[in-house]
Amino acid sequence: MTTVESLEQAIEQLSPAELASFRRWFSRFDADAWDAQIEADAAAGKLDALAEEALAEYRNGQAREI
Repeated sequence: MTTVESLEQAIEQLSPAELASFRRWFSRFDADAWDAQIEADAAAGKLDALAEEALAEYRNGQAREI
């Protein structure tokens, strides 16, 4: 059995209150992981092309305020 399968089985056994607590924890954990990945990608320059494209569109009047 893999670790993921073990986790799935353990989660299936949680009470409704424990499941709600786990969901809150996992939501924070997942958001923090996402933020860390975006920060790493930005620091590595992986988003530079997208930023330049957006700025070029803005400068050319192809963007609108939201």
